[in-house]
Amino acid sequence: MTDQPTLAPAPARIPLIPTILVALAVLVMIGLGVWQVQRRGEKAAALALAAANPGRPAVAFPKLPPVDADILFRPSSLHCLRVVGWRVEAGRAADGSTGYRHIAECSTGAEGPGALVAIGVGQKPDDKPAWTGGQVSGWISQEPDHRALIERIGGKAPPLRPMLIARTAPAGLKPAAPPSAADVPNNHLAYAVQWFIFAAVAVIIYILALRRRNKSA
Repeated sequence: MTDQPTLAPAPARIPLIPTILVALAVLVMIGLGVWQVQRRGEKAAALALAAANPGRPAVAFPKLPPVDADILFRPSSLHCLRVVGWRVEAGRAADGSTGYRHIAECSTGAEGPGALVAIGVGQKPDDKPAWTGGQVSGWISQEPDHRALIERIGGKAPPLRPMLIARTAPAGLKPAAPPSAADVPNNHLAYAVQWFIFAAVAVIIYILALRRRNKSA
């Protein structure tokens, strides 16, 4: 009785096109992570500049986004011709109490983007501020950020519109807290870590898929 020759297992085969596509996706995610690390340093420098801006001379209110770091939190003023709408956001008053910040959507001319004014903080979200417009002074800030997380991580989110935080409030509301650099998050490191995790997970999933494919074969 002769011994039957043993067959060596077939070498693992790696599909070329899927591997190239996964490698490109991983490189893109790593590149986005590195870009977010760079953006973290830029954001820190911008916030350091903005922290000193409230004590600097007043400037004209910007009409269009984005708000440059050299004018963020600077004193400014504008003339609201009329209030065309209201927004309500959670907010903090100048005395430290919390409540609902009432943001007026103002018309500033016959045409143009208008302006946003955080006119004050109330205790009820359905309060109707007794303010219909006029000259208002305060500090330059940005509208509340409701952009999707994936847009912000990828750097494709639209810029935030400028908003004036009013120095005084109409009857029934408290003045809003002045802007502070501490209120502006610098999340770029967290975004970078997320992109690096996405890249690692993609590599692990693809390796497991290859093992399962070769085992089945």
